[in-house]
Amino acid sequence: MVPSMVFPALLAIIKSDCQVEASETPTRHLAVLNVGLSNGLSEEVLLEAAFATGGKVSRVEMCPGKSYCFLTCCTPQEAQLIFEGMHNIAHIGQDGAVAYMSYVKEVPIFEAGNQWNRSLPNGLVLLKDFVSEAEEADLLAAVASKEQTTDQEENSLKHRKVRHFGYEFLYGTNNVDPNRPLEHQPIPRACNILWSRLGDGKLSDNWDWSQPDQLTVNVYEPGHGIPPHVDTHSAFLDPILSLSLQSDVVMDFRRGQETISLLLPRRSLLIMSGEARYDWTHGIKPKHLDVVPTAEGNLTTQARSQRTSLTFRCLRQPSVCSCSFPQLCDTRQSSKPQSQDLSEQATSLEQQNVHEVYDKISQHFSETRHSPWPQVVQFLDSFEPHSTILDVGCGNGKYLNCNTQLVAFGCDRSQGLLEVGRARGFQIFRCDCLSLPVRSASMDGCLSIAVIHHLATPDRRLAALREMARVLRPGGRALVYVWAKDQRRNDKKSAYLRQNKAVNRQRTTEEEQRQKQQKEMDTHTLLPIHTNRTEFQQQDVLVPWKTKDDQSKTFLRYYHVFEEQELEQLVNQINTEVELIKSYYDQGNHCVIFKKL
Repeated sequence: MVPSMVFPALLAIIKSDCQVEASETPTRHLAVLNVGLSNGLSEEVLLEAAFATGGKVSRVEMCPGKSYCFLTCCTPQEAQLIFEGMHNIAHIGQDGAVAYMSYVKEVPIFEAGNQWNRSLPNGLVLLKDFVSEAEEADLLAAVASKEQTTDQEENSLKHRKVRHFGYEFLYGTNNVDPNRPLEHQPIPRACNILWSRLGDGKLSDNWDWSQPDQLTVNVYEPGHGIPPHVDTHSAFLDPILSLSLQSDVVMDFRRGQETISLLLPRRSLLIMSGEARYDWTHGIKPKHLDVVPTAEGNLTTQARSQRTSLTFRCLRQPSVCSCSFPQLCDTRQSSKPQSQDLSEQATSLEQQNVHEVYDKISQHFSETRHSPWPQVVQFLDSFEPHSTILDVGCGNGKYLNCNTQLVAFGCDRSQGLLEVGRARGFQIFRCDCLSLPVRSASMDGCLSIAVIHHLATPDRRLAALREMARVLRPGGRALVYVWAKDQRRNDKKSAYLRQNKAVNRQRTTEEEQRQKQQKEMDTHTLLPIHTNRTEFQQQDVLVPWKTKDDQSKTFLRYYHVFEEQELEQLVNQINTEVELIKSYYDQGNHCVIFKKL
């Protein structure tokens, strides 16, 4: 039977979300209260279970991002057959959980599925069935051939295996070195079938190249992805080609607030040219299931399997781009006055929207920071007794007494937070994380929890990591946590997102209105103001904070939220004496552990 408190709660959720009311008598409409797209239900599985009862379904409404869905039948009698055959009986939930159902008076119509009917960006072309199954097998064998690759080219990144042909793609700079071709790893001859096929279709008449000279092969396992990015303008000519083999996947294209999802079928070729190549980012979310459209216009889920992509590029020489899309163009950005002006702007931003803010909110902020993260505690427990540990950006010092067998020190820039820590008896001092007043090679371990995402440029974030590496002894280890831009992992929300519940939606709307007014007043900054407890839309944002004593004033904290693999790339740039030994995702944070060699 359904637990007595569960059923009303599930009904309350759909009423709050969709203004859908339950019916005590049979209707044509049914709600599946506890299973939907967000916990892995597909339209096919739902219909198979419904048809097994003898009932007929005229429409399915799968709700994006929700753990419920709806069915409409031809008659109330058909709905009754399905209800009696599935409610508390059909094992279609996660881990075989039974489905809870209810008659409802009406079924909402969700517009999210319409995103699949949007026009593609100009210059984006998808050619389905571009290669046959036999040609797919030949291509996979060619790029996997040991004669074609060496250990140097067969790298394993955090979330995928990568091989390069022609030239090595350098992930630290998203570029190539044109002076260092891979002379013994040319693009396999098996790929030559592609170019004549494109020429026959006259697709390449306006391209900047006729054949590529660089190929990157990525092997993705289910659950793997790649952060949103644009292939560096100055490095490569137009267009970029990507051939999908072995499995379908959904790729997301973004420009500003606009997002378009595109299903890349197995054996399809994606062509990104012009606007689509230069002005839109593209990426793949790390998931095991993709939400995809059905032939009837509804939504369903589709499990991923291993996928291999072949990305073809042609080097631009000289490395100067003259495109008309300056927003993402590295040539245009590098031509702007930078260095000293950029450093001064970053310092000013951090002073106003980090240091001054934390001094003003320190007492209230400290009251909300009392529970240590379990994996941080586990890291501290991995050190030998009497090891020396430095917590860089220690705040109120909550990690300094997690392991009393360690000799732990803390430092922070905020005078207000330091006063809280000192009142608790911790050994802490004030300094800037960019210049630690600590002797080199003197610490066994370092912590940096939610600190460097407050630094406003990549160079400053890298400098903070280098300071931690400097003070570590050989063999010493550092743990770094930063906020992730993607606050979901495997379709599960982080703790940050879960705090935005239905009961707080009106409060959220009011907060958005206040933030809009605040943004209009803050004409000195072009940074967007983030809506708390929602997905991040940009990497560089101002995050609001209100103290419990004065709800009328909003403090804006600067954050740079990290894309996947961005933190690992920074660690790889520290120096040759540092080794990345672990990276992971923990409740909305990207995390790394690195060791001083």
